[in-house]
Amino acid sequence: MTNTLAHLAHLEIASPDVEATAAFFEKNFGLRAVSRDEDGTTYLRCWGDYYPYSLIVSPGDEPALVNMAWRTGSADELENAAARVRAKGIEGTWHDKRQGHGRSFQFTGPYGHTMELYWDVPKHSASAELASIFPDRPEKRSSHAAAPRFLDHVTIASSDVKGFAAWYSEVLGFRIMAYTDIEHADITVFSVLTTNEKSHDLGVVLDSSTRGGRVNHIAFWTDSIQELLVAADVLMENGTHIEYGPSIHGIGEQSFLYFREPGGMRIELNTHGYRNYVPDWQPNTWTPALGSNSIYRNSAMPESMTECFPPDAGKPSATEEGVVPGTEAELLNPYARHGRG
Repeated sequence: MTNTLAHLAHLEIASPDVEATAAFFEKNFGLRAVSRDEDGTTYLRCWGDYYPYSLIVSPGDEPALVNMAWRTGSADELENAAARVRAKGIEGTWHDKRQGHGRSFQFTGPYGHTMELYWDVPKHSASAELASIFPDRPEKRSSHAAAPRFLDHVTIASSDVKGFAAWYSEVLGFRIMAYTDIEHADITVFSVLTTNEKSHDLGVVLDSSTRGGRVNHIAFWTDSIQELLVAADVLMENGTHIEYGPSIHGIGEQSFLYFREPGGMRIELNTHGYRNYVPDWQPNTWTPALGSNSIYRNSAMPESMTECFPPDAGKPSATEEGVVPGTEAELLNPYARHGRG
């Protein structure tokens, strides 16, 4: 039996300065540009991803998540997934071919996030100068010291964390892996879901904004903690401010590093973490005091980490701690308290 979804295939983000954003991903972070459209839309790839590109940067008035694309477990599962989405009253749109992949089904879910599902996609074929000496690698390892191996996950913002998790679990088969609840309020502020054995390839933070479809960050994977630390060094040497980390999340147990690209989008680089193959896994519930965000429980998360995209002027932003009307002072960023960050 195949899974409905196999994994996250690529992401598309908007930038108010496509040229600067694309240049940052190439020069500072080590992705490789593989093609560009006339409007400046740029397709970039991580050296270890198996398809032609990992990230699309397209023009937009503000930083935003345009699309998250997932490969299904088979051609039949693409049809099945579309049928289940439509059974929930969401029509969606079929595309014959788009952005270099085959037939796809694209829809906007009940919380405003656009998702695209497809099966047919060409495997990456490296040119002779980029071909690896190792047969399983899609191309040779990047010589850029900060270059991530893979696209890893996306963390969106939703007005109802458990509602979002339940819908995507029921309709598309995501496994719900964990929740974070506030100690002093009956509020679920974070959840992680996965399509495979990773701790997550989709995260959800609570959002009290009036804008649907927002995103907290997109994330990439590197092979080791040492490589993550080298990446931090390279980024800082080239003028990039490190927003948060390096440290280790409790949920998922990944080592992490957060920073921003010039268009404003938050980027995470992570590594390590557990693998979970349990088919009947039941999600555990964490609290901030248990180290859900920082396993060491000895730091404070900067307030800037609560910002999500696109911004919502005058409204509290999303955070793994959550914000609901009337509780802003207490809930905007409890990770700011030393020992929870």
